[in-house]
Amino acid sequence: MIQLRNVSYVYHEGTIQEKVALKDINIEIPSPSFLAVIGANGSGKSTFARLLNGLFIPTYGDVIVDGLNSKNFENLWEIRKRVGLVFQNPDNQIVGMTVEEDVAFGCENLGLPPKEIEERIAFALKSVGMEEYRKYPPHLLSGGQKQRIAIAGILAMLPKYIVLDEPTTMLDPKGRKEIMEVIKKLYKEEKTSIILITHHMEEVVWADRIAVFNKGEIVLEGSPKEIFMEDEKLEKWGLSVPLVTKLSKCLVERGFEIPHPILTIEELSVWL
Repeated sequence: MIQLRNVSYVYHEGTIQEKVALKDINIEIPSPSFLAVIGANGSGKSTFARLLNGLFIPTYGDVIVDGLNSKNFENLWEIRKRVGLVFQNPDNQIVGMTVEEDVAFGCENLGLPPKEIEERIAFALKSVGMEEYRKYPPHLLSGGQKQRIAIAGILAMLPKYIVLDEPTTMLDPKGRKEIMEVIKKLYKEEKTSIILITHHMEEVVWADRIAVFNKGEIVLEGSPKEIFMEDEKLEKWGLSVPLVTKLSKCLVERGFEIPHPILTIEELSVWL
């Protein structure tokens, strides 16, 4: 379990440029689970992501990963082994000349024997559907394929939790769909805990739970259906529910006997 207890994070503390990014955050993330984090730009989502794997250390409060406090420097290596972080731009994480070299990079840093590294490369590439690209140079891949390789590089290290910081922002609709299929597979089949930071509301419908951030605070938390019932609050915070959810609400208001909120097109088509 990851626990954040009264966590605040302040950039440039004590200077005229001081900025409070997060204020008194309290949340628990069990394992396995799928948590989606949404919020407008500047709401603190990316800061939250970096706190989870010890890339940032809280200014106040504690981040505890499976009993390990990130404020203890000796715990950071183990925390980063347990909590993998995938960034928005896959080019920032790709370091190898070939796909397999890139996926092997983290394992090599762990000091694993070559045979085990080979096994982990095969497992990770199969998990993201990229086995046939093992010998490809990464620069020949599409944006969606690069992001899948970035995820494979983290997955090969066998983290208990994977934090994805807006992984589909730079992708076209096809690429976004590919990445979401990988994420759902990792959660359902590999039982990896997923923390998905996103502003694409259609992506959060697959989560167990959603945390809504606004101005550095968690202002709403619940299941996707519970969150999307609060469409007026979401709009006030610069967010909106998926189009299919808006449509289902309109149909209910016009007398159609269907449940609200509807989260997916498939669900709406069944009821219609």
